[in-house]
This record gives sequence, structure tokens and C-alpha cells, in this order.
Amino acid sequence: MDNILGLLRIKVVRGFKLAKRDARSSDPYVIVRMDKQKLKTRVVKKNLNPEWNEELTLTIADPNQPIKLQVYDRDTFTLDDKMGDAEFDIKELVRVLKMQLENVPSGTLITKVVPNRDNCLSEASSIIWENGKVTQNMVLRLRNVECGEVELHLHWINVPGSRSL
Repeated sequence: MDNILGLLRIKVVRGFKLAKRDARSSDPYVIVRMDKQKLKTRVVKKNLNPEWNEELTLTIADPNQPIKLQVYDRDTFTLDDKMGDAEFDIKELVRVLKMQLENVPSGTLITKVVPNRDNCLSEASSIIWENGKVTQNMVLRLRNVECGEVELHLHWINVPGSRSL
């Protein structure tokens, strides 16, 4: 617990216009990686616009480490096909977490992270103070593939006894 800053809850909401990797469709799932941690969603059968609505939780020790996301098509008899990848960082989320926001009304937009060459955002990502928590919503454009995006919702969880931000 000495080197942990907190937990990052990542809700993998859904995919949009994912690439077809089987004859008619794909069976997509998402892997989220950070450092040595690896988390995976369930497979959604025969769907190019899957809804996962799954929460995955990473332990954060170094907020400067990028978080990598990979989408795959589950195959039964061969290796799973790659359907694209993306990465994002939580530097701006952590900066906002360091602010004293207790007296801010719920639903307040704190800042936005804009898409640029250094990130995979397909649209501006809002960081919001909501119900006593800092949340960030983002849509990532997948790389190394002809098409596809994945929507994520992030929020931070403080861990008692962890080192402070």
C-alpha cells in the first residue's frame, strides 16, 4: 500500500463502428493494460457496436504511466484478431483531483481535454465534479485499424492509507 496513490475505475461503456473481422461481424472484447496490470471485458458475440458496460479497476502507483486499450475479435480455432488499439493518460484527471472541489456544485464541468496528435481522443473529454467524485468521460479513436471507437467513463477511488496525490 505504500506506493499506491489510489484506484482508477474504468467503465468500458461501448464500441462504435468496430472493424469486421469475421465473415459477417466480430466478437469483440477489450483488454486494458497499465504497467504489469491487465484487465479484460467479456466477449460480445456478433456485434460491431457492442455494449459492455463493464467496470474494470486499476491500481495507480504512477499517474504518468499511459493506460493502453486493445480491442480483439474472439476466434474459436485461431488466434484472436486485432481490432485496433488506443492509449490515454490520466495526468489532467490527477491535476483536477488535487484541487479542493468539496464546495463545487454537482455536475460542474471542471475542464476539458481536447483531441490532439498526442492522444487518441476522437472528441473533447469532459472532467466533471459529480456527486462528490471527479469523473472523466472519453471516446477513444482506435489506431492501427480501418475504423472504430470505444467510449469510457473514469472515476478515481481514494484508498485509505495510500500516499496522497
